[in-house]
Amino acid sequence: MRVGVIDYGVGNLGSVVRALATLGADAVLLTDPADLAQADRLVLPGVGSFAACKQLLDDGGWSGAIRAQVQDRQTPLLGICVGMQLLASAGTEGAAAGHSTPGLGLIAGRVQSLASLGCNQRLPHVGWNGVQARQAPHLLCGIAEHTDFYFVHSYAFVPDDARHVLATTDYGMPVTAVVGQGHVVGTQFHPEKSGRAGFRVLHNFLGAGAC
Repeated sequence: MRVGVIDYGVGNLGSVVRALATLGADAVLLTDPADLAQADRLVLPGVGSFAACKQLLDDGGWSGAIRAQVQDRQTPLLGICVGMQLLASAGTEGAAAGHSTPGLGLIAGRVQSLASLGCNQRLPHVGWNGVQARQAPHLLCGIAEHTDFYFVHSYAFVPDDARHVLATTDYGMPVTAVVGQGHVVGTQFHPEKSGRAGFRVLHNFLGAGAC
């Protein structure tokens, strides 16, 4: 199976590629939107601010190409961290007060600061935190409730439809940890940095899980 990791100019993507390769996938970095069609599954990583990452996607011609590949051709997509947040309709990070930046619009919802949502914990949220499934998401197949994953974020995805929140983490309040709608899924945590449990999440995304 060929898994394309979208390289649009952010972060060190090597750990994601190595994790997927360890699991037996033919993991490749995609540096041109035209290459999206060569992948059986796609991974959209992200580090930094929502607005800056979306600008890079737009400038590189990725935004429309990703939507076409995922919506029209039904290619499964996993967003990680800011990559998960970019699946939303819009995000406030990096935008002027009272404004927002359009996201990819693959899962309806908004990305807002944890502080604005009522979180009274230290921000950014950095470190290991337990995850609780709200449903029976395939990504968490074979993973015990309250298993710890590694988080680094100050913003959270709030889907318009609560059914798209597949799992949460408790950080002074319930925070979306896994979001999904059909073949489009995302994790706020970094599976590639979350040890055995994180590798199981990637294993499940590859369609190799037992659930």
